[in-house]
Amino acid sequence: MSIRNFVFATVLLTTAVSASALTAQQGKMGTCNAQAKEQNLSGDARKAFMKTCLSNAPAAPAAKALTPQQEKMKSCNADAKTKGLKGADRKAFMKTCLSGS
Repeated sequence: MSIRNFVFATVLLTTAVSASALTAQQGKMGTCNAQAKEQNLSGDARKAFMKTCLSNAPAAPAAKALTPQQEKMKSCNADAKTKGLKGADRKAFMKTCLSGS
């Protein structure tokens, strides 16, 4: 009798786990469909979007405004790259550039 209960519990647990996984996938499908509809995608564009959306890869982050410090860092990095600085010279340049001196 205990083997029967064990088998029943195993089947019940397996069913519950697969049902919750299916629900998560269905939720993701619903979200992706809604996003595709908002963007008025159709045909190959919709197919490509859905493939990306439904994959486990994180979505590309939306472009957001950089803080003033991030803007300064970006500018100083570009200047250092243009000047071809490396190593200690680059470090010294970045320090002065970021400090505003």
